[in-house]
Amino acid sequence: MKYLDEFRDQTLAEPLLKELRRSVTKPFRVMEVCGTHTMSIFRSGLRTLLPEEIELISGPGCPVCVTSASHIDAILAMAELQNTRIALFGDLFRVPGSNGLSLANASSQGAKVDIVYSPMDSLNLARKYPEELIVFLGVGFETTTPGIAATILAAKNSALDNFAVFSTHKTMPPPLLALLDDPELQIDGLLCPGHVSSIIGAGAYQPLADTYKLACVVGGFEPADILQALILMARQIANGEARVENAYTRAVRWEENSRAQQMVRAIFKTADMEWRGLGVIPESGLAIREEYSHYDAERRLNIKLTPATEPKGCRCGEILKGKEVPSQCPLYGKRCTPGNPVGPCMVSSEGTCAAFFKYTQ
Repeated sequence: MKYLDEFRDQTLAEPLLKELRRSVTKPFRVMEVCGTHTMSIFRSGLRTLLPEEIELISGPGCPVCVTSASHIDAILAMAELQNTRIALFGDLFRVPGSNGLSLANASSQGAKVDIVYSPMDSLNLARKYPEELIVFLGVGFETTTPGIAATILAAKNSALDNFAVFSTHKTMPPPLLALLDDPELQIDGLLCPGHVSSIIGAGAYQPLADTYKLACVVGGFEPADILQALILMARQIANGEARVENAYTRAVRWEENSRAQQMVRAIFKTADMEWRGLGVIPESGLAIREEYSHYDAERRLNIKLTPATEPKGCRCGEILKGKEVPSQCPLYGKRCTPGNPVGPCMVSSEGTCAAFFKYTQ
């Protein structure tokens, strides 16, 4: 199978579902780490078709959702600076800071904010507005960092001085290690993120399988991909096994993508990073190296992160840790809706609350 349509084919999904039902011998809980998995499972209707013994829990895999409130506040502060223009991917545009305001509000009040489709588009803004500093918001996991590293390198090679990146990049699997140390989180398996795994390789999850005796399966994002991954997981659990398997071989290898990782390591270094709901996790983020400090917005604008409060009543932190579902949040569907989001999980297209609201309301 090479094409997406084949992986969405109902005639293929039906026998996979039957095989999954045969493979499940006891109840088990699965955390789908990636927000794209969450959305795909809802969109394809798999939640209603899976055996009732399988309980799905959403994890910290939405990059916008795990961006801390203090980082959002810093971004909003940068947007207020003279001769500064913010460039970002669209999901972050409506995420509110601790004061309830977002970049969308700032833009309506005159801040210069541009939504781009590629980090390289930011360089075009730098050329178009030479009197302004273009700050690209580096938000994401390993999947996005190679492209942003390449953009910083391109800016240097082009001698573009009015470009910088505000890096809140995060890495897997440190947050999973932090989560699994929590005795309150009881899961039997991880549906590992396909996109991230295409960069870090399936082998990166081996410590999770070894240490926590978890079934870890890398899965793609189409219905057949997800069903194949769940079949492998169900078989492991039935046999009392805990190992890493790759059900997304057309995109993911056991080893890391060395070319992409070399690019990232040339520009970034590991750093402690604050996560929404999870706090500061050692060496779970990426900071720009000294050699490229001219392109580091945090240093160039002397940005200082300050403690920020979460919106009162918002349970995004607990939802990102897999401890609650959206319906347990007192704001869900009332004060917090896609049209009036209070927390990032309702804003992002990969957010758990947004997925629940879109497909269950």
